[in-house]
Amino acid sequence: MKIPNLANEFDGRVAVITGGGSGIGRAVARRYGAAGGKIVVLGRREEPLAETVELIRAAGGAADYVSCDVRDASGVAEAIDGVVAREGRIDALVNNAAGNFVTPGENLSPNGWKAVIDIVLNGSFYATHAAAQHMLSAGTGSILNVIATYAWHGHPGTVHSAAAKGGIVAMTRTLAVEWAARGVRVNCIAPGPTETEGAGKALWGTDAARARVQGGVPAGRFASPEEIAESASFLMSDRADYITGEVLVVDGGQWLGKSVYTDERARA
Repeated sequence: MKIPNLANEFDGRVAVITGGGSGIGRAVARRYGAAGGKIVVLGRREEPLAETVELIRAAGGAADYVSCDVRDASGVAEAIDGVVAREGRIDALVNNAAGNFVTPGENLSPNGWKAVIDIVLNGSFYATHAAAQHMLSAGTGSILNVIATYAWHGHPGTVHSAAAKGGIVAMTRTLAVEWAARGVRVNCIAPGPTETEGAGKALWGTDAARARVQGGVPAGRFASPEEIAESASFLMSDRADYITGEVLVVDGGQWLGKSVYTDERARA
């Protein structure tokens, strides 16, 4: 394979990113745009989406946004069909839209369960299904699902989110097998603790909670959204053309070190 010029490896390509108005989604959008790609960010709130678009355009990139609720299958299909109608193609889809809150399983209401499943699992499938109609016809495309490592190792207070993200892993692997011979790749990226406003509020809202989380990361720090975006851009690119059905963990060793780094004596 010819090694691409990373400065313009996405020239002429179009990516749709759900939840692209902040955090990891925004960082991935900016990274893709910086390498020459056209970005369309999807989300419910127009203001943060417009901010992402402005940041990309100010850096010389091309971007637009569509206000869309990923829980609405027909609305998602209409949004993605509209992107293809305007741009003529869709090369990549990043399913980043998420909803989460921490609560013990016995306190989780049916509505709370449904809200997270609808956004994370159902929303990812709706966008994937809509994008795949165009990618499979074109014989090329990359779909990337943003999950978390507790999808397989579990974490207290996240039964709704873990179940949704675990479902995404199964969906990813199944569709990767179905679509590999037709030129469409499907992968996951599993970020560890990352410096985003949304995660800070939902998952570690106090200094003590943050310290506990950081103490469980062998690398000793949180990731930046830009670090996650670098790994995401790799999986979206031709450099990863032979990778499908994979989960790339980017967590500073957190899930590998859980059993060791909870014991202070093991740090010596």
